[in-house]
Amino acid sequence: MPTASPWQRPLPPTQCDVAVVGGGIMGAATAYWLRCLDPSLHVVLVEAEALAHGASGRNAGFVLPGTHNVYAVAVEAYGREAARQFWQLTAENLRLLRDELEGAAFDLRLTGSHLVAGSEAEAERLRASAVLLSEDGVAAEFLGTEAACARLHAEGFHGALFVGEGGTVHPAKLVRYLAARSGATVFEGWPVQGWSPEAGGVRLAGPMGQLDAGCVVFTVNAWLPHLWPEAARFVRPVRAQMLATAPVAPFLDGPVYSHEGFYYLRQMPDGRLFLGGARHRHLDAEVGYDDLTTDAVQRDLEAYLDTHFPLVGERKIERRWSGTMGFSPDGLPVVGALPDAPGSVFAAGFTGHGMALSVRFGLLLARLALGHDEEAAALFDPARFDDAP
Repeated sequence: MPTASPWQRPLPPTQCDVAVVGGGIMGAATAYWLRCLDPSLHVVLVEAEALAHGASGRNAGFVLPGTHNVYAVAVEAYGREAARQFWQLTAENLRLLRDELEGAAFDLRLTGSHLVAGSEAEAERLRASAVLLSEDGVAAEFLGTEAACARLHAEGFHGALFVGEGGTVHPAKLVRYLAARSGATVFEGWPVQGWSPEAGGVRLAGPMGQLDAGCVVFTVNAWLPHLWPEAARFVRPVRAQMLATAPVAPFLDGPVYSHEGFYYLRQMPDGRLFLGGARHRHLDAEVGYDDLTTDAVQRDLEAYLDTHFPLVGERKIERRWSGTMGFSPDGLPVVGALPDAPGSVFAAGFTGHGMALSVRFGLLLARLALGHDEEAAALFDPARFDDAP
């Protein structure tokens, strides 16, 4: 392994007020809000690799309102009030991205979003969602088969739900922007190898020494069980795969989220298509932490383009990649306190939908770390799994 001097790779401090572990979107957003809430804090953000190295820099950059399920399914699964509360959190996130931050710095585009049906049954769920959303004050329009396919220049879909909220970002730029705005001391290439409660806080052990913090916020998502094995009961690693084509003629203006979210597609300003998904066809294989792509999933992604977007025609695939997400048993994130470490918290299990919460969730975590009330946190209490096998 190459060596490095302290001039090239500075040694981390030995003490801080708050340590945020995990340099993805949740960690960067938490560090940002800690500065906003209390500029006097000394915050250290540590990352095992580089900022946005994990799923936060490997996703499609969708910022869609709601849970990973369509609204009608969320209402059935969690109840009307919980589904409405989650939707409001994601709507607040969109407002923060638009009004509180410099959207041009991370390529924010608020185009609205299309949730697209791959079957008649899904179309009915989207139609029901349009009604429920309208009742809850959200502008939503259901499109029938012909209208949906015409608007998307597509074939073979069974309808779509257009929601005026939602859009896209450059996710890695957003992470780096928030980290820079946070004023936190950022240490990359510093994996946390263990932690222990100490008098007055928590001690983190890493490859270049230790860091004593008044409190810690763990935002490593799928990797939380590596640091705290108990977390394995409410977060598990799931792999997602994507591809990018060479530029094609523009035809999409906004994100497409179809087949119950198992496919997701966007067109970049330069014409490149970013497509991900097909995990539902390979559920047993697409688990774990291995960073690789498979021929089976990649073939299914290309088949999706052939089936639903034949106008793309011949295309060159410029890149294929994967990322590991943290899934929870019920699809909602999990937020709680670390045992024997007052003030320290963790967040995990974003189920592939963390960008939808990103900045707003960082505010939630920062408030909890500082001992402030955060009513929304009750929705993500890990106690809901206490009676689960």
